[in-house]
Amino acid sequence: MEDVLEVYQRPYRSERPVVCLDETFIQLIGEVREPLPREPGRVARYDSVYVRNGVASVFLAFEPLAGWRDVQVTDGRTRQDFAQVVRTLLEGRYREADKIVLVMDQLNTHSTASLYEAFAPEEARRLAERLEIHHTPKHGSWLDMVEIELSALARDLPERIGERADRVRHVAAWAQRRNQTQVKANWQFTTADARIKLRRLYPTFDG
Repeated sequence: MEDVLEVYQRPYRSERPVVCLDETFIQLIGEVREPLPREPGRVARYDSVYVRNGVASVFLAFEPLAGWRDVQVTDGRTRQDFAQVVRTLLEGRYREADKIVLVMDQLNTHSTASLYEAFAPEEARRLAERLEIHHTPKHGSWLDMVEIELSALARDLPERIGERADRVRHVAAWAQRRNQTQVKANWQFTTADARIKLRRLYPTFDG
């Protein structure tokens, strides 16, 4: 925990940006009947019956000090999916950066081993050398600031979207709106706060 909190206290450095990364899944839910549109004095109405069109995964990368986020929708949450997302970050927005300081939870795919499952060893090593990884503690994924963005995304999206392509358009539009206004995270929880508010998690010493 203190390791991650120390990372959050670092000043902004474009050559070594702090990026928080996580993923979740979303259901693709379609309609069996056309919804009745909203009218003056009446909300839109949807049939209680719906059809499940499977699920899609959403990878969200968030650079809290720059107010920038990137959302990628994939079919799964495998090591290969994770590796492709990381490579897109390294070779896209952060191609000029020396390293990405990557904050993630301890999901088994969140390691450089995933790069070696997705790419040739030389390529995997090249990418891995540009990562500085910090993991949140078990049962402490709330320390990953991207959780805030995932919550904002979930509240902003329509409840029912049946097609993957429509879901991709919605999340892309959400990210663009947030990026245009440069919504940043105002993280104030420090190591000093943790030692007071979470002191029960620390060992105690006599004398």
